[in-house]
Amino acid sequence: MSLRTALKALPTMLRIGFSEAVAYRAEMIIWVLATTMPLIMLALWSAVARGGPVGRFGQAEFTGYFLAAFCVRQMTSSWVAWLVSYEVKQGTLAMRLLRPISPLLAYATEVLAGIPLRVAIVLPVLGISLWVAGAERAVPTSLGGWGLFALGITGAWLITFYLNVLLGTLSLFLESSQKLMEVYMVLFFVCSGYMFPVEFFPPGVRTVMEWLPFRYQMGLPVELMTGAHSAKDAWALLGAQWTWVLGLGVVSLTVWRRGLARFAAFGG
Repeated sequence: MSLRTALKALPTMLRIGFSEAVAYRAEMIIWVLATTMPLIMLALWSAVARGGPVGRFGQAEFTGYFLAAFCVRQMTSSWVAWLVSYEVKQGTLAMRLLRPISPLLAYATEVLAGIPLRVAIVLPVLGISLWVAGAERAVPTSLGGWGLFALGITGAWLITFYLNVLLGTLSLFLESSQKLMEVYMVLFFVCSGYMFPVEFFPPGVRTVMEWLPFRYQMGLPVELMTGAHSAKDAWALLGAQWTWVLGLGVVSLTVWRRGLARFAAFGG
C-alpha cells in the first residue's frame, strides 16, 4: 500500500468508522460508564482534602486533576489489543489482509473516528471542571500551554495505540495474550496517574515510573492540561514521551510484520 493510496482512502475510512461509532453508540456509552474511575477517586481524595491539602492538592486541585483524567481517558483510549487478539483467534484477520489498506491503518481510523462522539461527552465534564476548579486548574491558560497539551495528548494516544498493537500481535506468538493484557491494565491503573497523581509515590518509586511508558499515557497530558509544569519541565517530559512513541512504534511494527508471517487462517 502506497502512502498516496492510504491518504486517498483515509477520509472514507474515517467516515465509515464514524458511522459505525454512531451505530454502536449504546456500546460506547457503556464503555464510558466503565471508565468513571477518576470520578470515584475524585470523591475519595476530595474527602481526604477536607482535612487539609495533600501536597499541592486541595479540593479544587483534585477536581481539576481527576476531571482532566476522565477527559484524557476518553480521548486516548484504544481497544485494538482485544480486537487483534479476537480476529487472530477467529481467523477474520485474513479478511483485513486481503484489502489494499494496511490493517493497522484500519484499526487506527476505527479508534480515531469515535473521537467526535467522545468530545461530546468530554465537553460537559470540562465545563464542570472550569466552573468548580477554575480555568487555571482545568485547562491551559495560554496558547503555548494548549500547544504543549496537544503534543502531550497526541503522544499519549500513539503510545496507547502502539502498546495495544504490540499486545494484540503477541497472540500470534502465544496461545493467548489475554493475561498479558490484564497485567498491562493493572500496571496502567497503578502507574499512569489514572487513580492518583504520580507525584504521590515515594521519590525512588517515582524515578522507576519515569522510565515506564504508563505515566506518559495519562499523567503527563493531565499535568499539561492542569498547568502543573513550567515550559522547561514540560518540554523535557515531552521529549521522554516522544522517545517512547518512536521506540514503541519501531518495536510494535517489527513484531506485527514478524507475527503476520506466522498467521494462518482456514475457511470453511
